[in-house]
Amino acid sequence: MILGQEIIYNFAMFISKIMDYQNLSDEQFKRRFGVYKQTYRKMVESVKSVEADSNSPSKRGPKPKLSIEEQVLVTLEYWREYRTYFPERGTSELEGR
Repeated sequence: MILGQEIIYNFAMFISKIMDYQNLSDEQFKRRFGVYKQTYRKMVESVKSVEADSNSPSKRGPKPKLSIEEQVLVTLEYWREYRTYFPERGTSELEGR
């Protein structure tokens, strides 16, 4: 049971760090998430409109634990931190030359 409590605690700490975005300046927000606040707001509006259009009367599965705003922030932070493994020598097509 201790492991489950630790996971819940870590998740809560992660969300509290994500939600601190409201206190960030525009430059800090861009540096952390890779987009400006205005772009983020437009992304949230787009996701909300798609969600509203695609909801059927029978909603299946559990309700999400994160709001749409939080889901977009988590996604942006993941994409921002994702490391690509671009080869230093170039693509395989160019290596033969």
